[in-house]
This record gives sequence, structure tokens and C-alpha cells, in this order.
Amino acid sequence: MAVTLTENAARHVNAYLTKRGKGIGLRLGVKTSGCSGMAYKLEFADAIEEDDQVWESFGVKVVVDAKSLPYIDGTELDYTREGLNEGFKFHNPNEKSHCGCGESFQV
Repeated sequence: MAVTLTENAARHVNAYLTKRGKGIGLRLGVKTSGCSGMAYKLEFADAIEEDDQVWESFGVKVVVDAKSLPYIDGTELDYTREGLNEGFKFHNPNEKSHCGCGESFQV
């Protein structure tokens, strides 16, 4: 499988990478956190490490470390705007439940 971005998410990441002036793509991972156990972690990728997996969506590299991959393999990351709220939305087929506040999930 792979971890992908929608066209809208890729456009948003590209705009921030351009504004930032450096970076090779987006790093997506997970960390232990929240009331459901795991939380998504997003940051700009400046390098590719030895144990990273890399995919490309709409010209943007998506970098995932080997430890995070089993939890997010198959995930599609979208960028949405709903009323006054905007942000990234994760469509993870491995997610079994998530907390009420939307900050953490369980596989």
C-alpha cells in the first residue's frame, strides 16, 4: 500500500514548502498520545532517513518512518475547509476508533 495526499492537500503542502524555502516533502508519523492511544504527527521533511518509506502524490514526497507505517499504511491525507475551520483530515483504513475531540485514534 502507500500513504497518499489528495490534490488539495498536495497544493497546500507545496505552498508551505515554497514559503518555507526548504524541505523535500511532508513527514507523516504517529506518536503515543491522547485518550485513544495514538496521534498523527505531521512535519516538513528535510531529509530521508535509512528506514523511511517514500511515496509521491501530485509532486509532493510523503515520508513515513518504518515504526509508524503499520498504523497508517493506506492513509490518504486531505486538506479541507469547512466554514471557518480548515486543516488536514486523515482517512486511515486501519483506524478502529477515535476520541471525541478528534486528537487521537486507535488501531
